[in-house]
Amino acid sequence: MRISLFRFLAPLAFTALVACSEKKDTASEQQKPASPTSVDTAATPTVAVPAPDTTAMQDVAAYLAGQPVSHQSDLRPLTAQPAWQAFAADADKSWINYHNTRTSRIQAWAAGELDSVRRSSSTVFYPFSGPDFLNVYTMFPTAQTFVLVGLEPVGTVPRRSTLENPRLFSAIKASLWSVLNFSFFRTNDMAIDLKSVELDGALPLMMLFASRTGNQVTDIRYLQLDNKGQMTEADTMTIHRPGSKIIPGVEMKLRDAKGQEKSVYYFSADLSDWKLGTTKDAILQYVRILGPVVTYVKSATYLMHKPYFSKVRNLIMDRSNYVLQDDSGIAMKYFPASDWQFIYYGTYKRPINLFAKHYQPELTQAYTDSVHRPRPLPFGTGYNWRQNDSNLLLARRNKAVGE
Repeated sequence: MRISLFRFLAPLAFTALVACSEKKDTASEQQKPASPTSVDTAATPTVAVPAPDTTAMQDVAAYLAGQPVSHQSDLRPLTAQPAWQAFAADADKSWINYHNTRTSRIQAWAAGELDSVRRSSSTVFYPFSGPDFLNVYTMFPTAQTFVLVGLEPVGTVPRRSTLENPRLFSAIKASLWSVLNFSFFRTNDMAIDLKSVELDGALPLMMLFASRTGNQVTDIRYLQLDNKGQMTEADTMTIHRPGSKIIPGVEMKLRDAKGQEKSVYYFSADLSDWKLGTTKDAILQYVRILGPVVTYVKSATYLMHKPYFSKVRNLIMDRSNYVLQDDSGIAMKYFPASDWQFIYYGTYKRPINLFAKHYQPELTQAYTDSVHRPRPLPFGTGYNWRQNDSNLLLARRNKAVGE
């Protein structure tokens, strides 16, 4: 059901989880820088002038992001309180630093390296994403449709009592710390931080990221997928208690700074082969009917290296014209060399100790090729998050996927 202006007071909580299906992976992290509008580096921005009149959804997103709400918003009195103003000023400083050190670099790199990728499809599929709209939007700001899938519950729009909770601001700051500094979420830390403020899923962070990337949230609709991959509207009870065979989701409608409409979908789904069998591959069937996609994978705990994630791996290989990933995505052994061409960026070293067994000699060979040298990567990403340690692979299908 579509959320009315007044129903934004429905309960909500964003327990950020791992971008993968292995709950035991405590270092499971997720990511994404976003593309802001202009950033003033000369001075710390103030939090004074209200935004123009917008939807109630956008006001909630702006409030969570530490940005001004609209003139008519019921939340304006809350933004006058010292606690929110201190939170907003601190958030502005953090985001200015983030945009200057990460977003600007990613935008410049992607504008040159991903131009043809962006033209190949208006739909980006981001499995194992969690709530990370931030990074995928920064990479693909011209896309019209984003499809994110993670284990995190969908969540609902925060109710007023949650927004008034004085612990909200420290919880948001703590939950965003790793993604703003390292490009991925420390899922378990975030889950602990956010439990204290009655937040319940991915949606609040997605709303926050939408606002901080210069988008306006125009509508939010709760969804579920049937066993044929078709979307139907859902109520909050289904979102909170979906049952083992239900794939719950949410649609977030956006308008970017140029007035372009965009749709962001998030589905809470386990992408392991066994669980996909239980849900009759509903999420995979949904992605198949989208037409050709660009797939983006990052900080995915190497799940698609494993045999029991073959269904989602095969879907990506079948329906993607391009795959942009770090080494935690699809292992090189699964890409038929006759079907794909590769461009390597950055540096490939061994995975961090937690994932040491997923070392790929094929990548070491590719990255030490003296004839086809890897291209520079001017920013850090993934688990090896430092700039000079990170890698990305762009795989292009030789024969484009048909509609």
